[in-house]
Amino acid sequence: MKKTVLLLSFLFSITSLVFAQKASPHVTAESKNVKVTYGQPSKKGRVIFGGLEKFGTVWRTGADEATEITFAKDVKFGGKAVKAGTYTLFSKLGEKEWTIILNSELKQWGAYGYEKIKDKNVAEVTVPVKTLSTPVEKLTITTDDKVLTIAWDTTQVSVPMEF
Repeated sequence: MKKTVLLLSFLFSITSLVFAQKASPHVTAESKNVKVTYGQPSKKGRVIFGGLEKFGTVWRTGADEATEITFAKDVKFGGKAVKAGTYTLFSKLGEKEWTIILNSELKQWGAYGYEKIKDKNVAEVTVPVKTLSTPVEKLTITTDDKVLTIAWDTTQVSVPMEF
């Protein structure tokens, strides 16, 4: 019995360690009126857009749980009126443009269930892709209350905001 308990404890410890190492760190980007919480994956030598993340698909805009964005006040997000509150942030990926999506269904794991909740989209904004000359190793989302910027690998997109 003692050997079984010891073996199970050992296996649990190893499994916990493996899963802890695979999870991406969670990061918060914040300004006066915007807070974005996302899992921050790394490039690790991979081709990200058009490779790891396929064009034409909806992406969680981060790793692990879907990214969440909170607006402290009503905002024009890419010209679309959005009420203050918290939303899930998805991106539909294209080579030349992305559609940035705000959805009212929170606590999503990835974008796996997106098709079931897409009727809860509150805004869809199409923005051009900018190709960066220097790759960004870790997914980086920034905000200054005027622009939300998403950059990873050699791709960057920005959504203008007005409060």
